[in-house]
Amino acid sequence: MRPAGLIRSLGAVVAAGALALLPATASAAPPPPSATATATATAATTVTISPVDLDGPAISTVKVTVTNPGPERMRSLKVSFGGPVGWAVQPSVLQVDGSLAEGASAEATFRIRVPERRPGFTVRAFTATAAYRGGDGAGSATGTRTQHSGTPLANLAAAYNNVGVTDEGDTKPGNYDGEGNSFSAQKLADAGLRPGGTVSALGAALRWPDVPSGTPDNVSAAGQAVALSGTGSRLVLLGSGVTSGASGTATVYYADGTSSSGSFGFPNWSFDPANAHGATLVASSDGRNRPTGYGNAGIAYRVFAHSIPLDPTKRVEFVVLPGNGGIHLFDLALAP
Repeated sequence: MRPAGLIRSLGAVVAAGALALLPATASAAPPPPSATATATATAATTVTISPVDLDGPAISTVKVTVTNPGPERMRSLKVSFGGPVGWAVQPSVLQVDGSLAEGASAEATFRIRVPERRPGFTVRAFTATAAYRGGDGAGSATGTRTQHSGTPLANLAAAYNNVGVTDEGDTKPGNYDGEGNSFSAQKLADAGLRPGGTVSALGAALRWPDVPSGTPDNVSAAGQAVALSGTGSRLVLLGSGVTSGASGTATVYYADGTSSSGSFGFPNWSFDPANAHGATLVASSDGRNRPTGYGNAGIAYRVFAHSIPLDPTKRVEFVVLPGNGGIHLFDLALAP
């Protein structure tokens, strides 16, 4: 962390002329992949944002590069940049003089005030937008970059915060649904779900929690960030809901600083249609454990799978779960 006394005011830095706009030529070498992140643009024009120094309190320099894909010269280019709410940026918009030939790039330099880091894990999002005439004719293009401070949880097991499975001989520790009820370990085993066992669903090889009955074995979703490394076309999630509104959005962050999001949901572990929220039934167990012992025989209590799409060309770094405690997850994995 930099001493606060060494940081000049953002206005003073701008007044001193530290802010510059540097057009690049068509032959200029592009930034190395490790230095910038390119997000999906709204047109063929590309907008990239350099890494932001999050070691605040400080004033960080950020470079935004806009590349004209043609076929026309790009004219009247204006570049805007913004960060998290409350983070001051100077200037907020820069005008590029002249025009850019096909394949040429322009670089706009901004300064942003970065506050002192918060404890724990935090994701920060930055957005740059180019408005222009000519070029690809779209009129605008946007790029985003996400960066994080702190460390995501090592895996989903590190986020376990709920006891969903108990032994029929000791049901009291269970509280899957907030009312003291839980799955029966014996009935889940009859349905093929045993501790540490492989669960195949939607093209992914998942694993049933390898923990003793009556101990935390699943995650009630509350926006936790969980590390997950690899590539694939889908993120597959294994779980069920404890309400009929167990749905939300998971965000996947890639190693290049970009991200993608997808919505999913699970039916209630009982009573809801098995295909509610577009889920796929994985297993049904007979009855459930109540605080007073096993009961509700003849009623199915179920586990489901759902998935969200990924960019298969990018390496996943971590996943941020939805902020809906009605979603309970036993595992997640990448599918080819």
